[in-house]
Amino acid sequence: MSSPTVTPPAPDGNSFLVQTVSLLSSVASYLRLPAIATTGVAAILTGLLYFKQKALIYPSHMPPGSRTDIPRPSFYRIKDYEELIIPTKDGEKLSAFYIRGPRGGPNSKVTVIMFHGNAGNIGHRLPIARMLLQAVGCNVFMLEYRGYGISTGTPDESGLNIDAQTALDYLRDRAETRDHKYLVYGQSLGGAVSVKLVSKNQGRGDIVGLILENTFLSMRKLIPSIIPPARYLAALCHQVWATDTLIGDVKVPILFLSGLQDEIVPPIHMKQLYDLCTAPVKIWHPLPNGDHNSSVLEEGYFEAIQDFIQRVSSGKLEKE
Repeated sequence: MSSPTVTPPAPDGNSFLVQTVSLLSSVASYLRLPAIATTGVAAILTGLLYFKQKALIYPSHMPPGSRTDIPRPSFYRIKDYEELIIPTKDGEKLSAFYIRGPRGGPNSKVTVIMFHGNAGNIGHRLPIARMLLQAVGCNVFMLEYRGYGISTGTPDESGLNIDAQTALDYLRDRAETRDHKYLVYGQSLGGAVSVKLVSKNQGRGDIVGLILENTFLSMRKLIPSIIPPARYLAALCHQVWATDTLIGDVKVPILFLSGLQDEIVPPIHMKQLYDLCTAPVKIWHPLPNGDHNSSVLEEGYFEAIQDFIQRVSSGKLEKE
């Protein structure tokens, strides 16, 4: 007689935040190359930086299995969601999750648009989405960039900007969400994507806030800290992501979440973005023990987001 099959319970979102951070932290060693300053290494780095920089900047295959193994919202006891495939104007097909918050709640017509960092897939960030549902009661839209997860195409700067615009246009055109208030939330590379998107689309008034976590000034200015021997070769980087030149154009309220132990993006990048910001409302929220991937685990992280979203969605923050 065979023993009955026991289905394990879905994981707790808090514990899986820890596992998510561990998973993404495994990419850090891939991004931070050894700092060995020799002529031979410098020559190799020159070639890598020019010809292979897309593979270095967009490691969509890291951690292993990221292109094929995408956790689904149901794995985290998220029930009310849709799995979407959205076409872009240049012929790619993007995977996305639209997750509904509690219907009829105070934030039921608020949607957070999430743009993740440069590794992993949207499924790896579902614990964060679940925390947003619990803390804020908003809706969450998670877009998978081209060349990530099961989305088609190859990632590059112009393509990811098209993808971000595709996400916003989709929500603005969709009957269920066209009258929603949107908050754009970007982590690391996703912050650069977010700043570009908001700077171009804030005029309509439906984007009410921007949340940035551990984002860099520009890719060229980041290179000296990631690949020290290549500091003099930064001009070869054609994936520029010049967030520092765009942040001053953003006029919606901005929440800056900065992990002060960030080992990938020096915290000074976030502080300088904050100083360059000319938005009428900007909030600096340091996370003293947060590194590049673990900032979401720091005390006060989700409380800061909850307070920010509640205040900007109600219009209270802009009146202060």
